[in-house]
Amino acid sequence: MHSTQSEPDQATLEFAAKVFQAARDDADTLRPLLEQGLPVDLRNDKGDTLLMLASYHGHEGATQALLEAGADPSIANDRGQTPLAGAAFKGEERIAELLIAHGADVNDGGPSGKAPAMIAAMFDRVAMLKMLERHGADLYAANADGVTPLAAAKMMGASDATRFLEQRA
Repeated sequence: MHSTQSEPDQATLEFAAKVFQAARDDADTLRPLLEQGLPVDLRNDKGDTLLMLASYHGHEGATQALLEAGADPSIANDRGQTPLAGAAFKGEERIAELLIAHGADVNDGGPSGKAPAMIAAMFDRVAMLKMLERHGADLYAANADGVTPLAAAKMMGASDATRFLEQRA
């Protein structure tokens, strides 16, 4: 059987590495590439979009550039994580605000079933929980397994999140 797809050459691989690195920390490199037609929802071998990488790594400029270019904030990676869940995990509130302003659903658990509030609770991100709540997140919604953010916080030993959620219940 003959394949019509060839393996990328070294120059292509180096360019791809540069693009994905720019999403993590270099909006000045990323913006002109987007203007020249770089696919805004390009994914790496783990299913991470450029927006996922920018969000997860807390790079506000790259996140803003990608969102302005039309990046979809709801695309999950191969592990079922959305950019907003990544921002919640890292405690990147400003990034989360940007994602929400551009249409990220505060209650979307993606294929993993872990909504941003669940992630924030698990990792003791009380400020993130407060911000998500201001944007309409259901801090007590259970996932498909019946686990709530409060239960997840308790399981993870996230004492501040546990206290915060118990006071609100």
